[in-house]
Amino acid sequence: MINSLSSPSRNVSLLQNLLHIWEESVRSTHLFLSEKDIAALRPLVLQGLSGIDQLLLYTAESGAPLGFMGVQDHKIEMLFISPGAMGQGIGKRLVTHAIDHLNVQSVDVNEQNPQAHGFYEHMGFDVTERSELDEQGNPFPILHMKLR
Repeated sequence: MINSLSSPSRNVSLLQNLLHIWEESVRSTHLFLSEKDIAALRPLVLQGLSGIDQLLLYTAESGAPLGFMGVQDHKIEMLFISPGAMGQGIGKRLVTHAIDHLNVQSVDVNEQNPQAHGFYEHMGFDVTERSELDEQGNPFPILHMKLR
């Protein structure tokens, strides 16, 4: 089930739970990141989760969070699925919802994460540009993708 979370409903417990999903997901998909990189990103992710305009949460029937997506200015800024729930169509449901209801038009993907690149291509996005550095100035190339 997809739920949109308003800022007031983003309590500390929920944010910590989402941060845990982020970290588990990153460890299984972003193999190019070191422990130091992950530690440096953690506070930025928490800040992003707190302040992003649209935060969508995908939950199991029990209410347990399985994944989430953040959207800002018609752009997917974050999409992370708990490793145990990957491959179940959750990412596809979240992206489809964002395209259909939030008019999402773009996404940035780490070039070193070919799984994400392939997923977004499958969802209808094409690479339009490439940056050598990520938003923090690290040497992790970014692929800028736009919806066809």
